[in-house]
Amino acid sequence: MLQNCNEQKRMFKFHQMKHIFEILDKMRCLRKRSTVSFLGVLVIFLLFMNLYIEDSYVLEGDKQLIRETSTHQLNSERYVHTFKDLSNFSGAINVTYRYLAATPLQRKRYLTIGLSSVKRKKGNYLLETIKSIFEQSSYEELKEISVVVHLADFNSSWRDAMVQDITQKFAHHIIAGRLMVIHAPEEYYPILDGLKRNYNDPEDRVKFRSKQNVDYAFLLNFCANTSDYYVMLEDDVRCSKNFLTAIKKVIASLEGTYWVTLEFSKLGYIGKLYHSHDLPRLAHFLLMFYQEMPCDWLLTHFRGLLAQKNVIRFKPSLFQHMGYYSSYKGTENKLKDDDFEEESFDIPDNPPASLYTNMNVFENYEASKAYSSVDEYFWGKPPSTGDVFVIVFENPIIIKKIKVNTGTEDRQNDILHHGALDVGENVMPSKRRRQCSTYLRLGEFKNGNFEMSGVNQKIPFDIHCMRIYVTKTQKEWLIIRSISIWTS
Repeated sequence: MLQNCNEQKRMFKFHQMKHIFEILDKMRCLRKRSTVSFLGVLVIFLLFMNLYIEDSYVLEGDKQLIRETSTHQLNSERYVHTFKDLSNFSGAINVTYRYLAATPLQRKRYLTIGLSSVKRKKGNYLLETIKSIFEQSSYEELKEISVVVHLADFNSSWRDAMVQDITQKFAHHIIAGRLMVIHAPEEYYPILDGLKRNYNDPEDRVKFRSKQNVDYAFLLNFCANTSDYYVMLEDDVRCSKNFLTAIKKVIASLEGTYWVTLEFSKLGYIGKLYHSHDLPRLAHFLLMFYQEMPCDWLLTHFRGLLAQKNVIRFKPSLFQHMGYYSSYKGTENKLKDDDFEEESFDIPDNPPASLYTNMNVFENYEASKAYSSVDEYFWGKPPSTGDVFVIVFENPIIIKKIKVNTGTEDRQNDILHHGALDVGENVMPSKRRRQCSTYLRLGEFKNGNFEMSGVNQKIPFDIHCMRIYVTKTQKEWLIIRSISIWTS
């Protein structure tokens, strides 16, 4: 009788989940037209999944709030507000960490770099990862970072050996407060055996990825007040030269823009950057759904739940996966980020400006996307002679270098076939927009591109405006992929 009852319960759950997936499938077609609808269904889906967590780790009060939330019709504003209320914990998760190697932080840093590591059956890349972080940072950059390593394996002998290696190789960084090694004891972890086997994963795989979610949650919880920003790396990563300077430029370029996650690598949980004030919320989110799916999938949902609709990823990537063997069973993992550049590269300054064009813009590929650090672009219908694309700077600037690229790999003919680049001065106010009264021609586009160095040596005035000028009508559409400006 008991067996039949359990079977009926399982079938009931199955049909409930099947119904939810059917709803999600119907909503996919609405995703482009209505982010509200998709996110509303998504949160219901996630909340229902939480009801099946059968251990007592999640507080019963939180579960009750989730049940109540899932029974209401959710619009975007209401549902995001509810999620923030649910997860906006001001206090830290109650974990007593073990400090395996650390000197107390004397001050808050600009960026914390978090790593979580466990014993691998084959290979060990943690020391090389830590070495890369420090070697690829300048002396000035080192003053603004802290590195927190969570040795998350329950094997104390392995932890002791790793701590010995780390302290021998990086003692001066530990003393300077730039490197901390911590451990969250096993007694704080939720149940890791007998979990739901979502996606038909084998039981040991489910246990591995579920524990990994908790490992990251405890790491995030620890790092919540150590810096202004936080970037997650894996323990088998190589860094680009002066990655911190590149990150700071990107953050500065997004001032006034809402974002939850910035991505500096396209692989897994590598190079994902957050505001530190979001870390407690993210830590609770990972704990709440720790057994549902891998961490990088959960992060995608977290970003969407906090109303960042699109991925914001930057090229070239700042971090590269270098491990050959996975931490799961020592299986081969040859994934590489082909957008990674290890040597120092020059990220443009792109000072604050307003942009406009009289070309016919296609859908939402507006002018500002050509000036962004994000992997986006402007796309317009075929331009005519005299059409312009104008940048008006908030303040006059001295420009060292200009680079403009049109077209993409997929649309190599959507370039500016005939055009020139001008710089202007004397901004004149108008009812519609600010614009310059006089322009000086710098040069012509060649094969859809324009690049010039030493602009400040050629132009006798501070530049107020920059203009792309179409010199001949073309039949092809126009993509302006990137506009890059370096200032003096």
